Amino acid sequence: MSYRCWLLSFIALKIAVKGGPIMYPVSYKPGRACYKSCHHAMRVARSSFCYQRQQFYAASSYAGKRSRLFVRRRFTFPSLPYNPVSAPSDINMNGYNRKSPQKRRYEMPKYAAAPKKKICKERIPQPKNTVAMLNELRHGLIYKLESQTGPVHAPLFTISVEVDGQKYLGQGRSKKVARIEAAATALRSFIQFKDGAVLSPLKPAGNLDFTSDEHLENDVSKSAITVDGQKKVPDKGPVMLLYELFNDVNFECINIDGAQNNCRFKMTVTINEKKFDGTGPSKKTAKNAAAKAALASLCNISYSPMVVPQKNVPLPIDDKSSSMELPQIHADTIGRLVLEKFMEVIKGQEAYSRRKVLAGIVMTENMNFCEAKVISVSTGTKCVSGEHMSVNGAVLNDSHAEIVSRRCLLKYLYAQLDLQCNQATAYQSIFVRNTDGQYPYKLKSGVHFHLYINTAPCGDARIFSPHENDTGVDKHPNRKARGQLRTKIESGEGTIPVKSSDGIQTWDGVLQGQRLLTMSCSDKIARWNIVGIQGSLLSSIIEPVYLHSIVLGSLLHPEHMYRAVCGRIEKSIQGLPPPYHLNKPRLALVTSAEPRNQAKAPNFGINWTIGDTELEVVNSLTGRTIGGQVSRITKQAFFVKYGFLMANLPGILVRKVTTDYGQTKANVKDYQIAKLELFSAFKREDLGSWLKKPIEQDEFGLAE
Repeated sequence: MSYRCWLLSFIALKIAVKGGPIMYPVSYKPGRACYKSCHHAMRVARSSFCYQRQQFYAASSYAGKRSRLFVRRRFTFPSLPYNPVSAPSDINMNGYNRKSPQKRRYEMPKYAAAPKKKICKERIPQPKNTVAMLNELRHGLIYKLESQTGPVHAPLFTISVEVDGQKYLGQGRSKKVARIEAAATALRSFIQFKDGAVLSPLKPAGNLDFTSDEHLENDVSKSAITVDGQKKVPDKGPVMLLYELFNDVNFECINIDGAQNNCRFKMTVTINEKKFDGTGPSKKTAKNAAAKAALASLCNISYSPMVVPQKNVPLPIDDKSSSMELPQIHADTIGRLVLEKFMEVIKGQEAYSRRKVLAGIVMTENMNFCEAKVISVSTGTKCVSGEHMSVNGAVLNDSHAEIVSRRCLLKYLYAQLDLQCNQATAYQSIFVRNTDGQYPYKLKSGVHFHLYINTAPCGDARIFSPHENDTGVDKHPNRKARGQLRTKIESGEGTIPVKSSDGIQTWDGVLQGQRLLTMSCSDKIARWNIVGIQGSLLSSIIEPVYLHSIVLGSLLHPEHMYRAVCGRIEKSIQGLPPPYHLNKPRLALVTSAEPRNQAKAPNFGINWTIGDTELEVVNSLTGRTIGGQVSRITKQAFFVKYGFLMANLPGILVRKVTTDYGQTKANVKDYQIAKLELFSAFKREDLGSWLKKPIEQDEFGLAE
């Protein structure tokens, strides 16, 4: 082959394989000089080059720079002489495997501009439609096609969905639109939308104009989320749910109290110019509490543990259609009123503000919480020491906060009966003359008392683990701790089960060193739910008075609390003289739960009753005030008030009290029958025997 033919062949081959493997012409044969073969090779190379250029044009987005890109292409010739080598049919000179071809890559020229990235519009999150929202709140709903009207080209569909026994309808030009309208109508019955308006459910009967605003109303007292007719705790957190239901939600931390290691944060949420407060040991907890308070007030959505009915917890005896839960907004109001009153009466005596348990009693008329009154406020966690017992009723035996609050309520009841002694002030009393009963007086209709305790009462109501699900049957069949009567420890905290004894303590035994035992607060509250909170002396004048509700600030376990206050004896109690009965108070937990207080309990407690000018501080170990005086809520003080009422109250047959304190209580027959039946019910349930104080404590009379 001549040098010219070789050069032309090499150039043709080089052009053909630019960016790809070398492709030999079919007519090429090494060592043979043929002008036609070289010319044929040039045609093949030119065709291959044109094909590659077309592919590049199709793949490239820089059409305006095609000529400049190809003008700058340069070819370099090898410095080595031509030495053709034969290669196998499947392997090329460049290592190209024809059986497994690789994708060709185009290398960007030096002066080419970088490709522009495709700009995508930011995706705007779309809100959930009403069908998805309703399915999250209520499961297992079925949508039914009720009717199809209108012409074929413009049909009008009507679809219904049944929620809590109520049928809701929706209409639309398609089944999808009609289903969305039906779900929206159902949601309007129990969800307040972001515009602040609550929409009433669509009434199937009659024709409804969907374009009108007649179905709008500003009533926010709708039923909360329910499942099968029973309330259910929402699956979402309170803050998230609040943001979904309302547009204008603003949280703000307005106060931080306490030391660095025991801070108390206060958060306020503002919605539609309404403010709701929440407190907690952290900002997150306080924020959740504020959101819960807002949801309870605006939407009647509660996160209380009482929302989901517990197993084996029956409904109240006086209302089979209601639940054991006090409305959350009422519970928060009760807790807030007691805390505010405590901060008010403690001013000037901040040294006695240290406390572990806080209790109070709130009175309402016709369940009007806007005009609710705080009757009593108290603190305390200990009982009197055995060496300080009194034979004339001059000491407080039990200084636990809830017990002291109940004694303060007795003081208030005596004061209200005093108003009946004067005809001019009788109308101001909460009592009225009872003309058709065996008791001279009774409470006015609609008057209710609510007990608040910042934690579960000591005893059976507090014997559980707050972080474990122990609502089922105990694994140990021989375990009988559930529901057992328990006693407080003298000068200490906590309770122990009562021993299987005759339930009697002796005066000389206590003075000799035996511990003075007092029944736990859970057991005493269970007693109040049988015999009332008015005590044995007032039971000869007024009908039994029962607690309407019990609100806790923390440690509310519905099953354990219900069992402790009334559930453990409901099956065995019998033979109660009317109007005595088993009372089942409503239970609730405030949204701003109090944290666990690890500080040591003080040896003092305070008490205040409505009408008092100042609070009273009592030494819990001695049962007297810090000045050594007799407390105003002792047995002695109440016996004096009782003697005054018997002498001056209209409608009383026996005017003079001739017996001592213990015998006077024993003369109230119906009260004593109800009390003995309570003790028998505990024994029948094998829960222990009620432990009594030494009888010498009640053997004192009225001063002449």
